[in-house]
Amino acid sequence: MKKGLFNLSEVATYFFRKKDPSRKTNFNLRAMHTINKISILMFLAAMIYFIIKHL
Repeated sequence: MKKGLFNLSEVATYFFRKKDPSRKTNFNLRAMHTINKISILMFLAAMIYFIIKHL
C-alpha cells in the first residue's frame, strides 16, 4: 500500500492557499478552481447527508 494514498492534506488546504504572484492567471484557470471548490463542497455535503441518514 502506498504511503500517501489517503493523505488528504492537499484537499484540506485547497481552500486556504495564497495566490502565487509569479503565476499568470486567466479566466479558464479561475473557473477551473471555482468549479473544483464547488464540487469538493458538494461531495462533502453529500457524504455528511448520507452519514446522518444512515445513523
